[in-house]
Amino acid sequence: MSAAMQHATRAEPDLTPMLDMVFQLITFFMLVINFRAATIDPNIKLPMMGSARPVAANSETDVLVLNMAASGEVNVYGQSQDAEKFLEQEARLSLEKSQKQNPKLQLGDELSTTVVIRADKQTEFTKLNHVLMACQRLGFRKISLKVLDKPLTNQASTL
Repeated sequence: MSAAMQHATRAEPDLTPMLDMVFQLITFFMLVINFRAATIDPNIKLPMMGSARPVAANSETDVLVLNMAASGEVNVYGQSQDAEKFLEQEARLSLEKSQKQNPKLQLGDELSTTVVIRADKQTEFTKLNHVLMACQRLGFRKISLKVLDKPLTNQASTL
């Protein structure tokens, strides 16, 4: 009978407050994480421009960021991509989203996505122009070229 009494009086900790706190921490970190910073390649050295102005931020506009190295290689999220194939894939995704509002849209029509090209200042114009022409052919008409309006003391830059 004493063994049965020991099992009945055994106490276990209540984990509910600890689990609640863990859930709140996970929720907090999910809300404050910055996914946009992952699209920026810190190795790209942007050219200087005296009259540069920032792109107006609109939460409803999709933004596609392309990082072009000095060699003309296009990097997205740190991975080298074939520019034409990647842009065509993104154009199809943007077209599917846009067709929900206007079912008559076709590939090549103007898309709502803004393409931001962050080209290294040593990138040859012919390589940059190749990417620009591919964007226009696929329907990306809102294109922004990123430059620096003043020298940075460190290599971190903003979108």
